[in-house]
Amino acid sequence: MHSAYKIVSGPLMWAAFFVFIGGTLYRLWELLRLLLRKEKSLLSYMSLRYSLRSFVHWMTPFGALNMRMHPFMTVVSFSFHICLLLVPFFLLAHIVLWEEAWGLRWWNLPDPVADVMTLIVPAACIFFAARRVFRPEVRFISDAADYLFIGLVALPFLSGFYCGRQWPGYGVMMFVHMLSGQVMLAILPFTRLAHMFLVWFTRSYMGSEFGAVRHARDY
Repeated sequence: MHSAYKIVSGPLMWAAFFVFIGGTLYRLWELLRLLLRKEKSLLSYMSLRYSLRSFVHWMTPFGALNMRMHPFMTVVSFSFHICLLLVPFFLLAHIVLWEEAWGLRWWNLPDPVADVMTLIVPAACIFFAARRVFRPEVRFISDAADYLFIGLVALPFLSGFYCGRQWPGYGVMMFVHMLSGQVMLAILPFTRLAHMFLVWFTRSYMGSEFGAVRHARDY
């Protein structure tokens, strides 16, 4: 187990970062290449003003009509994304690793708050999976990969919470925690999880079209 831990905390970690960065750059390049080849006209009305307005509008809870029509989904979705982004960067155990490796340290979440936020992510994943099962319009566009991705997102948080308690099997669970996190990071640019960075282009396009062309709000 010690040798496996050294591999997953060393070469595999660096490999995951390189694949993530390389894959992200590749997807962005492919998006730009496709835009220049097929939709050059989009560039003529892309507007920074309306793009930023769209970003603010859709990052504001209940700012859009669809959010107000589905309040529970809105609360779960915002809670999920906030916790998904903040916990990995502001968890004390992760910050200590950064400090040991690079001498960098920043503010951390209080442990009780971090524990609650950690559990919100898998709880939201259960909701998203159930929604795909019981809502016909979502089930129709879902496949096995969608459920696999949901489980993969939940696993690093569940295993991390387990490790934080240092319950029996801590070593094995730490291996699971690190490996699942690295797998999720590496495949992110090549799956639907890539909406993490592609959504900004979608919102910019929608905001510019509605604001600069249709002179309307992008509800």
